[in-house]
Amino acid sequence: MIRTQIKEIYRSIQSTDTGFDSNNIITVAGWARSIRSSSAVGFIELNDGSFFKNLQIVFENEKIENYNIIASQNVGTSFVITGKIIITPNSKQPFEMNAEKIEIEGTSTPDYLLQKKRHSPEFLREIAHLRPRTNLYSAVFKIRSVAAYAIHKFFNERNFVYIHTPIITTSDCEGAGDMFRVITDSNNKNQEEFFGRKAYLTVSGQLNVECFAMAFSNVYTFGPTFRAEKSNTPRHAAEFWMIEPEIAFADLTDDMDLAQDCIVFITNHVLQNCEEEIDFLNQFVDSGLLSRLEKIVNSEFARITYTEAIEILENAKKSGQNFEYPIKWGMDIQTEHERYLAEQKFNGPVFVINYPAEIKSFYMRRNDDGKTVAAMDLLIPGIGELIGGSQREERYDKLIEAIQKNNLKEEDYNWYLDLRKFGGTKHAGFGIGFERLIMYLTGVSNIRDVCAFPRTTGNAEF
Repeated sequence: MIRTQIKEIYRSIQSTDTGFDSNNIITVAGWARSIRSSSAVGFIELNDGSFFKNLQIVFENEKIENYNIIASQNVGTSFVITGKIIITPNSKQPFEMNAEKIEIEGTSTPDYLLQKKRHSPEFLREIAHLRPRTNLYSAVFKIRSVAAYAIHKFFNERNFVYIHTPIITTSDCEGAGDMFRVITDSNNKNQEEFFGRKAYLTVSGQLNVECFAMAFSNVYTFGPTFRAEKSNTPRHAAEFWMIEPEIAFADLTDDMDLAQDCIVFITNHVLQNCEEEIDFLNQFVDSGLLSRLEKIVNSEFARITYTEAIEILENAKKSGQNFEYPIKWGMDIQTEHERYLAEQKFNGPVFVINYPAEIKSFYMRRNDDGKTVAAMDLLIPGIGELIGGSQREERYDKLIEAIQKNNLKEEDYNWYLDLRKFGGTKHAGFGIGFERLIMYLTGVSNIRDVCAFPRTTGNAEF
């Protein structure tokens, strides 16, 4: 079957003054979002997944021999329809299809769970296998797909090499210990014998991708990662995706420049390629979404030190700003603080750099002050932290000190230390939580609604 996608019809009509050639007979296929009819004429709102908007199908009793059967079908039925596109400039619909033949591909029953009404996200999470058919999730997952393509396009155009890092690892990149252990599904007493040692699902591909940065200079990995924190917040998931570039011969400033360029590129690409989806989300999910995304594209990102951030927060509290968490130098800045800085103080994206060494990972480069590391977080309005990164510790002796101070086993990181022995360079990188990026791009406030099948504590359905 040669079929025309609904997106092709919309784009063809939008790109010309004369519109779609109404003499052409075409075939479309999709699912009915709604069906209504009288004794003489019926209407089907058809969506095939290629475009956010539906195609209105008009079918007449005089033309369609199985008219009554078609008219009696339920929402969710899949159809294959042949007919002509008719321009209707004086109607709410700019065009419609006048059907000449309608075939039922698959029927739907009256208890179909997605009737033509608004459903809550909480209800839709219970039917995750059906929710991609709704307007909200159609918009979210189209944007997710476009953003993923933009990520690869951004790095490819800058001659980065894409590396697939392992999902099963024997090291804890973050030093947090909240990892899923990998064991065999058997009754063997020695569950470590498959790999010869304890193994876990990775929390980050960073340490592995650093190896390739020492060969290719500019590399990135983009894949699934896992955290076993029993956190039930709208921002945390047990399974999520990370974008992690690594650049050799680079310092923290180079790292921030790359991160800014990356976010601007992805945002601009989504704005250019998901106009209908952004309009819908701006209208029904977050009324400030479009203006916020447009501002990101045209903004210069502010840059402040952690110490300056603490001073700003302390002054804000003295001026009457209410914070739930106390503020002191050495603390891990909380989401409420991040959002205050991005939304109220700077009213735009802001990098915070040079965090206390005690609250950051062992691999971050120690600054000369002896107290801080060359780390950076990018804070974004509406989200808080979107990116975390650092210049890596390239000095062999300093890295050993950090490993020992964090009570890690030096022998587990011999290969990582070798990178400093054999032609090591200063290098830097960062991580973007892909789901948080999609939350930022869509205005959706719960991470469960930007994952196809969310994995959170207590939930691994579908």
